[in-house]
Amino acid sequence: MTPLTRASGIILHPTSLPGPDGIGDLGPEAYRWVDFLDQSGCSIWQVLPLGPTGYGDSPYQCFSAFAGNPYLISPTLLLDGGLLTSHDLAERPEFPNGQVDYGPVIGWKLQLLDKAFERFNHHPRKKMAAAFALFERSQKSWLKDFITFMAIKESLGGIAWGTWPEPLRMRDPKALREFSRTHADDLRRHTFRQFLFHEQWTNLKQYANRKGICIMGDMPLYIAYDSSDCWSHPDLFSVDEHGQLTFVAGVPPDYFSPTGQLWGNPLYRWQVHEESGFAWWIARTRSALSLFDYVRIDHFRGFAAYWEVKASASTAQKGRWVKGPGSKFFQMLSKAIHPLPIIAEDLGVITADVVALREEFSLPGMKILQFAFDKPQNPFLPHHYPRNCVAYTGTHDNDTSLGWYHSAQKAEQDLCRRYLGRAGEDIAWDFIRAIWSSVAVFAITPLQDLLALDTAARMNYPSRASGNWSWRFDPATINLALTERLKEMNTLYSRMRGS
Repeated sequence: MTPLTRASGIILHPTSLPGPDGIGDLGPEAYRWVDFLDQSGCSIWQVLPLGPTGYGDSPYQCFSAFAGNPYLISPTLLLDGGLLTSHDLAERPEFPNGQVDYGPVIGWKLQLLDKAFERFNHHPRKKMAAAFALFERSQKSWLKDFITFMAIKESLGGIAWGTWPEPLRMRDPKALREFSRTHADDLRRHTFRQFLFHEQWTNLKQYANRKGICIMGDMPLYIAYDSSDCWSHPDLFSVDEHGQLTFVAGVPPDYFSPTGQLWGNPLYRWQVHEESGFAWWIARTRSALSLFDYVRIDHFRGFAAYWEVKASASTAQKGRWVKGPGSKFFQMLSKAIHPLPIIAEDLGVITADVVALREEFSLPGMKILQFAFDKPQNPFLPHHYPRNCVAYTGTHDNDTSLGWYHSAQKAEQDLCRRYLGRAGEDIAWDFIRAIWSSVAVFAITPLQDLLALDTAARMNYPSRASGNWSWRFDPATINLALTERLKEMNTLYSRMRGS
């Protein structure tokens, strides 16, 4: 990987942007957000996975590792492009401003997307029709499987593919041909949604890049079982001849979880991947890098070794460590994609083989300041940071820094104040200053910390199955005072672009 330039950035998933349609999207507010990053001197916008979400609305459990989330498509941009009319938007529901209420939002968004599709179908504009055809051709390696998966799923009331009728579940060619013939309009409709997402995201990314702002995406190590990837390539995953899970992913019991964490994702048949030269993974990474400038790989340690649990288990207590693909995988990946603009999420219980793998390929790891304040020897304290790392106040999985401080043990609060040399009255910005001033090449904070918000603004509780991913910010909080304060921090610690 080529040397990185000292820079700073903010974590903000597009769903958290303000806007009138109940969920943040890729429209005008996203462009205003990029302008704020530019004016404050930040160079990185970090987002969560952008795939189509399902149960629980988690961006880490998507229906595809390649597709985009249609709920992020901006109705305002569709209006500007002539695919919607003001009449179509006249009956917009009253959505809450500070959070996403996914049920009503999904109904509203899909209704608008269907209207846009009908208008495109009946009155196709030459330029857009050509772009649509080009999109179909350029994305055919994954698109046909995805739209077929989504259309079948939709026709069966949304049930997981493992419970579909056998001919469709097992991809019988005759059954798929018949389904495609009778549902041609549905397939085209799902293609159109992906086309719109791709067009809007590409335009937004190009706008950011022109201003010198890179986008860091997030690629989960594991995919969802109920995904087009697992359905269309069952040979690559831990499913049996009937399409049922055999082994699933998780982590073993530790201090924080006496029964471990049972994630339920299918594991990889790494031997099969290796025999193909890791072709699916190379395609997946290339796809991610067409959307992002950098990619954070979540649960990087799984490439060294992973925790395997029987699919029938109710907890992750009884499992075993299995050796991952290790260097062989990254050697093949770096031959296909060079340099590798990858950040390794190396948090949790990390063994020597994980460190060795990350260092062999010079991949930056992660440092989380919230994890630091139990003892001065803690490697998450800034004086221990190497240059080649990405430092965070916290991430989407943590409490806000203000929330962390208020709930921390008194001994942790005391060490925190002593280490930072602060009274704790502005703890979120004290955290920001600490990582901005460190030697870490990238310093990144969630917007919640920039706004000094408490636990109510938390994005995700990893142990909670529902009620996550809903936080949205108030546009009035992104003002000149905040811009200037962040710009001063970037100036003081040489994180301004070109400094």
